Amino acid sequence: MPKTRLNISLDQDLAEFAKVFAAENRTSVADMVTQYLLALKRRVEGEHMEKILAHPAFQQAMKEAQAKLRNGTAQWHSYDEVFGD
Repeated sequence: MPKTRLNISLDQDLAEFAKVFAAENRTSVADMVTQYLLALKRRVEGEHMEKILAHPAFQQAMKEAQAKLRNGTAQWHSYDEVFGD
């Protein structure tokens, strides 16, 4: 789906928080806003993620991923390595 530009205005302290939070989590502010709005849209449309999030295998996978990120053993790959040319 093609993307479109959306300009928003935030309080300076909130904008700075968003930038720092995004950098610390290796994402962008735009991706954070996108994920928030997608979650909101799903909730409004009745498409809840609770079943997926509550599944024991999903929870275990998330714990393992977080552990690798915390202890530095996560292996990072480029876009091309993951998806090819």
